[in-house]
Amino acid sequence: MSAAAAPIRAKRVLPGFSLSLGTTLLYVALVILIPVVALVLKGAEIGPARFWAIVTAPRTLAALRVTLTAAAAATVFNAFYGLLMAWVLTRYDFPGKRILDALMDIPFALPTAVAGISLTALYSANGWFGAPLTGAGIELVYTLGGVILAMTFTSIPFVVRAIQPVLEDLDPALEQAAMTLGARPFAIFRRVVLPAILPAWLAGSTVAFARSLGEFGAVVFIAGNLPFKTEIAALLAFIRLEEYDYQGAAAIALVLLMFALVLLAVSNLIQFRAARHLEAR
Repeated sequence: MSAAAAPIRAKRVLPGFSLSLGTTLLYVALVILIPVVALVLKGAEIGPARFWAIVTAPRTLAALRVTLTAAAAATVFNAFYGLLMAWVLTRYDFPGKRILDALMDIPFALPTAVAGISLTALYSANGWFGAPLTGAGIELVYTLGGVILAMTFTSIPFVVRAIQPVLEDLDPALEQAAMTLGARPFAIFRRVVLPAILPAWLAGSTVAFARSLGEFGAVVFIAGNLPFKTEIAALLAFIRLEEYDYQGAAAIALVLLMFALVLLAVSNLIQFRAARHLEAR
């Protein structure tokens, strides 16, 4: 009888794992990590005093206020509209459902500059939608409302596509059991459906907000880019680049990055706690 047999090596589920992991990490480093680190290092070169002077300048504060206000308004609208749209697409069958479902991906496929031009044409004073709105005393083009409209258009798919698969996988037996026990529709939604979709809902809303913070192409055409009124932070950073003020551009971009990272961290924490609460039930 031979000596101890050689141990049998377990087969990997995914062949070529090392190559796949290495390629993925290389892509993340080149496309995401290195640009972010370069931005942070560029911001660190400015110095605290100069950095504070840039981000607290009146024009910068006005641009940040417009950006945050518009992004928050667009996110609140998308959070509720996206939930409603995902609910309709998953719970009802009607003619044209597949077309409506495909239309939700248009903001992903459409270049943002084209979206901005289209929104400006539609909502201008002589546009299809802008003419009746102007007659009613409502103006969107070259106003804060136009900025909100552009951000809403470009970020709505993030909420819909985050909630939709969760609703599709939700076991209908849970809702039927609650209905059998006498629960009303709103109580079923609040106690059965909402806890299940809450992590995905928060994730989609957070990504939509982060997307709105950095929106550029769709906004510049409809906003009018008026300093202290409709100028967004991303455009101000671009203007600083054209003026060869690299420190100013880096400082503004770093502020937007910090807002996005803090928001993502808070959202992930809330999602984690919501998931643990759901598992404990």
